[in-house]
Amino acid sequence: MNPKVDFYFNKAVWQKELEQLRNIVLGCGLTEELKWGCPCYSFEKSNIVLIHVFKEYCAVLFFKGALLNDTSGILIQQTKNVQAARQMRFINVKEIVKLKSILKAYIFEAIEVERAGLKVPLKKTAEFSMPEEFKNKFNKNAALKTAFYALTPGRQRGYLLHFAAPKQSKTRESRIEKCMPQIFDGKGLND
Repeated sequence: MNPKVDFYFNKAVWQKELEQLRNIVLGCGLTEELKWGCPCYSFEKSNIVLIHVFKEYCAVLFFKGALLNDTSGILIQQTKNVQAARQMRFINVKEIVKLKSILKAYIFEAIEVERAGLKVPLKKTAEFSMPEEFKNKFNKNAALKTAFYALTPGRQRGYLLHFAAPKQSKTRESRIEKCMPQIFDGKGLND
């Protein structure tokens, strides 16, 4: 147990569930650290799982969950845009206790995936759709196109997903206009 992470387990919400998950994960021989404000567990400096909470559930997130053999069919892809990670969600201690052996088996499999050096094949930035409104901006502003393609692939994907999300063209236009200064500054959506 890492004392830097203790505060996370002292929250009023999900406290019993979090303690149970922490004991199970630490029982698998992983190193506990604090990353992204959450308890993160690694094997030989590679992230394996993360414990995090939401309003309706708490979860163990497998960083390379897409590579696991989900024989129990319980891993969840948070959104359609999440490529590698998968969650195992819980709503009470009873459920965690019931699924303990499955959770441990999945953690050990995730460790083996890491040992084998397996990588999740990620979609290339070019495979993400570019909204028509953004294409039009490119045609009118060569500097924007240059600045956008100078960004890291992850930042490009972040913008493409952000711009494509709204249903109305007007909203997509507005998002693009609002983000243009950040793109010119070489920053990502959340930088």
